[in-house]
Amino acid sequence: MNWLFEIYKTHSVAHAICILALVCLAGMALGSLKVRGVGLGTAGVLFAGILAGALSKPVDHATLEFVKEFGLVLFVFTIGLQLGPGFLASLRQQGLLLNALAATVVVLGAITAPLMGRLLGMDPAAVLGLLSGATTNTPSLGAVQQTLTTLPNISPDRQDLPALAYAVSYPVAIAGIIASLLILKSFFRVDPRKEAKEFAAQKRSPAEPLERRCLIVENPNLEGVSVDAIPSRLETEVTVSRIRRHDETEIHVATAGTILKNADRIMAVGTRPMLDRFQQVVGSRSEEDLLQSPGDVISSVIVLTSTRALGKTINELELEQLFGAVVTRVTRADLEMTAVPNLRLNFGDVLQIVGDQASLEKAAKLLGNSLKHLNETHFITLFIGIAASIALGTMPIPVPGLPQPLRLGLAGGALLVALILGRLGRIGRLVWHMPTNVNLAFREFGIALFFAAVGLISGAKFFSTVFSPVGALWLCSGALITMVPLLLVGGFARAVMKMNFAALCGLLAGSTTDPPALAFATNVTGSDAPLISYAAVYPLTMVLRILSAQILVLLLCGG
Repeated sequence: MNWLFEIYKTHSVAHAICILALVCLAGMALGSLKVRGVGLGTAGVLFAGILAGALSKPVDHATLEFVKEFGLVLFVFTIGLQLGPGFLASLRQQGLLLNALAATVVVLGAITAPLMGRLLGMDPAAVLGLLSGATTNTPSLGAVQQTLTTLPNISPDRQDLPALAYAVSYPVAIAGIIASLLILKSFFRVDPRKEAKEFAAQKRSPAEPLERRCLIVENPNLEGVSVDAIPSRLETEVTVSRIRRHDETEIHVATAGTILKNADRIMAVGTRPMLDRFQQVVGSRSEEDLLQSPGDVISSVIVLTSTRALGKTINELELEQLFGAVVTRVTRADLEMTAVPNLRLNFGDVLQIVGDQASLEKAAKLLGNSLKHLNETHFITLFIGIAASIALGTMPIPVPGLPQPLRLGLAGGALLVALILGRLGRIGRLVWHMPTNVNLAFREFGIALFFAAVGLISGAKFFSTVFSPVGALWLCSGALITMVPLLLVGGFARAVMKMNFAALCGLLAGSTTDPPALAFATNVTGSDAPLISYAAVYPLTMVLRILSAQILVLLLCGG
């Protein structure tokens, strides 16, 4: 077995990969341990890395640097890709208020940390690590480390300070965020579960479900009129799928060009209020169920996975003209919509189509209808996005008043590119779609690599630092940097703006991008209500954390 114990001498890269794997294994086991429902999660890898870095043989530094940067890019890019579609929506209406409060938390932290560092005589590089750890924001730590390497006269020892300070303040920050929520709960005498129910009641505005209704054509003005020319059809967003002639027993597909006659029966699909309006134009309601009538008309659910149909409207698909098939409904995520002609289709949309067997088979071939494609990862677009992230992240951006050009860094570039690509969804036939389970897997893998590399790099000096007067100072300072902004903004939001406590918990957890705090908030409120405000502020908070970290590096260390 001597060869195994000597591997660090003979195969440095193999030694690094082995240590990384063992650190991730131990760290995830540590992170799975929970106290009252709260655990470190993947952050446990950081502390396992620190311990391994202190006890094991030195690991190849170049390998660790690559793993650290690659893991960070993978983590941030997958976050942005998932949040991209809802990023702009999160800024609308109440989201603007939530994001303004979250931005205030970020700004207060960015002011508190340097002031405390100046008062206590701490190294600015350590202050920046404290700020990242005190806000449990890993990408901002990556941004700090990357920006420091671009500055002249920054020694390797100073470059290690942010990671050390981050590792010291991170566990205190988790406790500090949760303590802030408990202080606000106690001070304002809040019943979290009651407020969660009130919040759910306020937000309960479900979309009207779609219904089918059989109508008898009785309006004499509709005699000889085609389906697409029925007055108010487009305004009410009602679709017509089936028709039975008054003198026939079999049903037929009702296409846009189908001509109506008096006493015909038609099947309309829409919301109840819209169907009521549409019925006033057409005639009276019939209790006949055209779904049970004889005929070769059937319906099928087809998933859009073909790049040929991607981005087209329902009209542009020309399913009626080509195959005599009619789209009646479109389901996107959890939202079911009527198939209005100008609805533009996205990858993964589920279409309910009416027609005969042959026409539905042809429509399915055109639209793709491939669960394999729906669940596969598009690696070409993934690597295009990562390459674009590097280009944007390393591009120098001159800012008046700053001694060095501002760079978004790998973390900032990856986040912004992914947000844009996630919002667009596609460019031509290139689809930026990643199945949720794959996204989560890549994200966990990336952050685990980053934590392991950071821990191994900083582990050698960690224990000698944390058990020193400087380490004690960092612990206390980190707690203040965490709690002061949260208590000030949280107290203002509750006392002045009367914000619901469930929403407030999500806001404060999101403003620190802290999943353990979110888990605590959902446990204490007994609901998923905090998730709404957490998701609303998370994207903007992440961007501001990274940008503010870069700016502070240039202001505090660039001179």
